[in-house]
Amino acid sequence: MTPTAPDHPATPTPADDAPSPWPALWALVIGFFMILVDSTIVSIATPALLEHFDTGLGPVLWVTSAYLLAYAVPLLITGRLGDRLGPKRVYLAGLTLFTLASLWCGLSGSIEELVIARVLQGLGASLMTPQTMTVITRTFPPHRRGTAMALWGATAGVATLVGPLLGGVLIDGPGWEWIFFVNVPVGVVGLVLAARLVPALETRAHTFDWVGVALSAVGLFCGIFAIQEGETYHWGTIRGFVSVPLLLAVGAVMLVAFVWWQSRMRTEPLVPLGLFRDRNFSVSNVAITSMGFAITAAMFPMMLWAQAVRGYDPTHAALLLAPQAVMSIVLARPVGGLVDKVHPRVLASTGLLAFSLVLVGFWTLMTPTSPVWAILLLAVGMGASGSLIWGPLAASANRNLPPHLAGAGSGVYNTTRQVGAVLGSAAITALMQNRLAAHLPGFGGGATPGQSSGGALPPMVRDGFSKALAESMLLPAAVLLVGFAATLLFEQARHLQSSPGAADAAAATAETPA
Repeated sequence: MTPTAPDHPATPTPADDAPSPWPALWALVIGFFMILVDSTIVSIATPALLEHFDTGLGPVLWVTSAYLLAYAVPLLITGRLGDRLGPKRVYLAGLTLFTLASLWCGLSGSIEELVIARVLQGLGASLMTPQTMTVITRTFPPHRRGTAMALWGATAGVATLVGPLLGGVLIDGPGWEWIFFVNVPVGVVGLVLAARLVPALETRAHTFDWVGVALSAVGLFCGIFAIQEGETYHWGTIRGFVSVPLLLAVGAVMLVAFVWWQSRMRTEPLVPLGLFRDRNFSVSNVAITSMGFAITAAMFPMMLWAQAVRGYDPTHAALLLAPQAVMSIVLARPVGGLVDKVHPRVLASTGLLAFSLVLVGFWTLMTPTSPVWAILLLAVGMGASGSLIWGPLAASANRNLPPHLAGAGSGVYNTTRQVGAVLGSAAITALMQNRLAAHLPGFGGGATPGQSSGGALPPMVRDGFSKALAESMLLPAAVLLVGFAATLLFEQARHLQSSPGAADAAAATAETPA
């Protein structure tokens, strides 16, 4: 098939006098926000699902696990599909699938049916997510991408809070089904706006790396499944000869084989390893992995402490973090302006260090009697520090990449973020059980569903329970320091070193296989 663009296209950097790309970005943000909210909204519905379907905790946990797996595993592939078929076309397909799957979720008559519908939701989300970053990279000139990426990053930050908060309100009101039904009108609006406002960008109809697709899909599935479900199976046998260690080994072998295969590809690899020759791209991926880990890991003990120790219902527990969302929204625009003007390490390193210190603050304040105003103040710190992380990292990841590699870069970046989140979920579960066993021998490793839905623990165990959950907060705080150390290696953005259009020419070597 004849390509619509050359192998090394001289795709012009969008000019400042081109039509404003902001309407398209706002249209995409609606869908992006919705799929991120669905990554966390179900976690607070666990007690309601247990009661409605009259089932055990394992099947209900798969409602979240299935979504995260189906979301994370295909991201490398869906990012590249945007380059091949056009980001608008892939985004609209993903949003359509996500919206229809949301309707099916709300209408599900069994827990098995709900899990299947969540898989389709995750696939839709995986199709959508990389396209948002691709459109930003290909429609905003390098010296204006910082502000756009700040909006993208603020959306990710706010969504991590809105998920539990919106879930609590809907569960306490019309019922658990509405955490899915609410996506339907939002999805329809998003489809109309995206169809009208998102431009149809130039595509490249070249060969597709099917070997790379198979190796990456098998490797990521085995690895993520083993990490995500390892604690459920006590890190041992799953069924027959299949065990968690075996899946981890197969996943590692497949991913090593995938990297080797990418290094051998001379035509069009799924992940051009030359991407990692750009130091800022590599650093951003390390840092966003640590942030994905930390934000996911921190939410579990915080929400459990608020409900099981302080006795809050789901809505009031989530409201403790409302200042985080407010600060993220308020600071999105000013931080975006700074991203386009200052050295990338300044904002990201400050934010990661501050966020780590905030989590240490939670370690000291997660007690049965700590004042609410102090928790709210820490939530303000979470929002302020998070606004210095999400947008600046996203901007730094793709800023130096040429437009024709935007899809590949977006796929890698979003994959590392999701893998970080899965690692955080698995690690914090294991650590909480360890600390609960240490402070409350014989307690059983966690709260009951009834406690999680708003009934406080008996007074004689609250202190030990609080200490166990508070100590768990030190893990995400430590992981953030890894991201902080990485951001100290950021280079000056190329568009700040020279003329605004220099980034694309300087990054042209990124496609060369390593």
